[in-house]
Amino acid sequence: MKLFTKPKSDEDKLIEGCIAGKRDMQRLLYDLYAKKMMVVCLRYAPTTFEAEDIMQDAFIKVFNHIQNFKKDCPLEFWIRRIMINTALKHLRSKQLLTVSHEAEEVANLSSDDVNLTGYTMDELLSMIQSLAPRYRMVFNLYAIEGYNHKEIGEMLGISEGTSKSQYSRARAILQSMLLRQEKKIKEHVISN
Repeated sequence: MKLFTKPKSDEDKLIEGCIAGKRDMQRLLYDLYAKKMMVVCLRYAPTTFEAEDIMQDAFIKVFNHIQNFKKDCPLEFWIRRIMINTALKHLRSKQLLTVSHEAEEVANLSSDDVNLTGYTMDELLSMIQSLAPRYRMVFNLYAIEGYNHKEIGEMLGISEGTSKSQYSRARAILQSMLLRQEKKIKEHVISN
């Protein structure tokens, strides 16, 4: 009696091809995920050039370790995790996660709600990229990637309280930037 076997999915074939070192399959995997992963890398890197470097390094790790993919989560999530870890390692190696004193004056800013309507993703990404590296990392990991402060603390080697504080400051800085931008827009409209 022959048992029914489930046909392999396109993703399974792609993974097997990458494990076998088939360049066409590696290229296909890269093409499928590069745009999404570039967005992830841009959130962590201070420049597009560094984001590209991080993404290339991370894809090399993906190809070198794809045989370890357990299929207990979506492939995209597994690749995203490698991108984030590579970005954190890259920034640590460049000492961009060290404590800096910029933006300390925003500690007491209120958290007035700011209207994000009318801002493009590029404008918002630019504002996030302008944050000090330690604030940018915590903001991205918490607000965008969905990690909790305990997990962030473990990933970055900081306390949970420091993660909460840096997230709060990142929000305050971004709100301040948005309020300044709104003020400029209103002044421009009034003067015209």
